[in-house]
Amino acid sequence: MGIIVQKFGGSSVATPENMRAVAKRIVKCKDDGNRVVVVVSAPGDETDELIDLAHKITDAPDEREMDVLLATGEQKSIALMAIALKSLGCDAISFTGPQVGIVTDDVHGKARIVKIGGEKIIKALNLDKVVIVAGFQGMDEDEDITTLGRGGSDLTAVAIASALSAKVCELYKDVDGILTTNPKVVPEARLIKNISYEEMLEMASAGAQVVNARSIEYAQRYDVPVRVRPTFNEGLGTMISMEAKEMEKLFVSGVTYSKDEAKVTVYGVPDKPGNAGAIFRTIADENINVDMIVQDVSEDGITNISFTVGTAELKKSLSAVEKVKSRLGVKNIMIDEGIAKVSVIGVGMRSHAGVAAMMFEALAERGINVEMISTSEIKISVVIDKAKTEDAVRSLHKKFNLDKV
Repeated sequence: MGIIVQKFGGSSVATPENMRAVAKRIVKCKDDGNRVVVVVSAPGDETDELIDLAHKITDAPDEREMDVLLATGEQKSIALMAIALKSLGCDAISFTGPQVGIVTDDVHGKARIVKIGGEKIIKALNLDKVVIVAGFQGMDEDEDITTLGRGGSDLTAVAIASALSAKVCELYKDVDGILTTNPKVVPEARLIKNISYEEMLEMASAGAQVVNARSIEYAQRYDVPVRVRPTFNEGLGTMISMEAKEMEKLFVSGVTYSKDEAKVTVYGVPDKPGNAGAIFRTIADENINVDMIVQDVSEDGITNISFTVGTAELKKSLSAVEKVKSRLGVKNIMIDEGIAKVSVIGVGMRSHAGVAAMMFEALAERGINVEMISTSEIKISVVIDKAKTEDAVRSLHKKFNLDKV
C-alpha cells in the first residue's frame, strides 16, 4: 500500500461539522487501500486570534514565546481530528511537529526545516493507524518550539511526503485548485489542471496565496508530486509536477497580485562601492526578504535606492536601515504602503516575444502607472498604486485571453 499525505487548512477544520466531513474523506482514502498521513492547520482564524491576543499585551511580543503560543492552534486541530476519526471507527493517533522529529533552524516565526524523521510515523502506519501531524511547527536543536511562517502547514505536508516517499501530497483548500487569477476579482478565472513546479513557485512568490511558496520550492527540490484539491467536493484540482507541457502553448497562464507590500526609499546615498551592500547586509542580518530593488542613476555622486518588502517586515526593515544611516551619510528614508505588486506568469514567455509590451499596453489603457519592474524568464512583476490593483488584474486577465483558453 502506498502512502498519501493529505493536508487540510484552517477553513477545512474550522467547525465540528467540517471536521466530521474531513474525517469521512480521510476514512474513504484509507478504505481505498492507502496508508494515510494527515497534516492539519489551526482551526479557522485561531492563529490570527492568538496573534491579536499577544498584541493586546504588547506591541512587540517576544518571538520565541510567540512560537510557543501559535503552535497551540495546530495542537487543538490534531487532537480533534483524531477524536473525529476514532468516532467513525478509524484508529488514529495525533503527533505534534516536534514529536515526529521535525527539526528546524532557530529563526522564530519563519524557521526552515533542517531534517525530519519518519520512524514514528512509519511505526504508527504499520499498526494500521491514520497519523495526524500538526502543521506549521517544529523544534530547533535546543528543543525550542519553532513555527514555519504563514502557510507553513503546506511545507510540513510536503516535507513529510518527501521523507516517507509518498506517492502524492494532496493539499486540500477551500478553492477548486490553482486558478488563472483570484475569482473574487475575476469571476471568469479558470482552473489550471496541470502546472510545473517552476511556474507554481513564481505564482506563489508573486502573491498567489493558495499554496505556500516554500512548500513548492521543497517539492521541486525533492520531486514530490503535489495536488491542490477542493475540500468539500470531489474535484481533482491542479497537479503540480516537474513538467506541464500544455502550459508552454500559452503566453501567460496566470495573473497574481499582492497588496501586502511596502516600498522603502533610501535618499541621498553616496554612490560608492560597498554602500548598497552595507544597506542590504543589515537587512539580511534581520532575516528580511527583499523583493524588488531599483537604484536611480547617480547624480553628482549621489543616488537613491528603493526596495520592496512585505508589510509585516516594514518596521524591522526601517530599523535595519537606520543602523547604517549615519555611517553612510544617508539623507532620508521614506516609506510608501500604498503600493501593490501585480505579476503575469507563464513558461510560454520563454518562447513568445512581446509579453512585456502587451502587459504595459494593458495597464496604460487603464491609466495605471508602473513604479517598479522586475523580471525573470517566466514572470514580469510591476509595482503600482494599490487602489488600482483589481482594475490591473482584470485588464491583464482579459488582455491575455485567460478566460477563453
